[in-house]
Amino acid sequence: MRIGKVGIIGAGTMGAGIAHVFAGSGCEVVLSDVEQRFLDRGFETICNNVEREAAKGKITSEEKARALARIVLSVDRAPLADCDFVVEAATEKLQVKAAILRDLDHLCRPEVILASNTSSISITKLAALTKRPEKVIGMHFFNPVPVMKLVEVIRGLATSEDTFESVRELTKRLGKTPVEVNDSPGFVSNRVLMPLLNEAMYTVMEGVATPEAVDEVFKLGMAHPMGPLALADFIGLDVCLDILRVLQSGLGDPKYRPCPLLIKMVDAGWLGKKSGRGFYHYGAKPL
Repeated sequence: MRIGKVGIIGAGTMGAGIAHVFAGSGCEVVLSDVEQRFLDRGFETICNNVEREAAKGKITSEEKARALARIVLSVDRAPLADCDFVVEAATEKLQVKAAILRDLDHLCRPEVILASNTSSISITKLAALTKRPEKVIGMHFFNPVPVMKLVEVIRGLATSEDTFESVRELTKRLGKTPVEVNDSPGFVSNRVLMPLLNEAMYTVMEGVATPEAVDEVFKLGMAHPMGPLALADFIGLDVCLDILRVLQSGLGDPKYRPCPLLIKMVDAGWLGKKSGRGFYHYGAKPL
């Protein structure tokens, strides 16, 4: 089936970025969220990023206008029924994603593939909530989506070969590089990354070093472009906490226990860059 119209649920950082790359590749996009203000904020982000691409000469002004014109905003999920492919990019919580997948399963045509942008939750578990488990797959984009080339393509236990091949080819059409990963908590990226970020948080909590010092060690000593604590702020401390809890529960290993400082900061509403405060200060910003 040719994929010409794509639905995206969730207009946050990831959803907006995914909508951007699909529209830029020539797809018609329905971007859906529960409130108009979330859609407006997401579309503003897309406009700014597309404008930046045009200013750098990566696309023409005509291509910019066409890409933006392909995006339709909707607080109603009904328009998703006409889509050929749907990606959910909601918050990293099983109950939220489960409700969305059940809804999409009833709404979308039987042949439509349902993809989840989850960064840690079991694709097998999500697929089992639908009547089309063979057509459910993980499509884990990385932030910032328009820039990062990697997409982890995650097979659930029931994901069919046709579904996998369709999504791999679609990923290439977006100008991304698909990497095949089997279903396991955190997949590859976050199973390896999150313990690093978590341990960096422990060093701050235990007074081993300041956030600035920890990050300098990794930038200067390991040639990382961004230190682990700045990266955690960029990802979102609430997202880091959700992923660590999925890892701890799914793998049953105490090494994934979230740092108590991380829990305390999330409880305080210090979520990183998006809230204006995390391990660093970013000025006053709305949650």
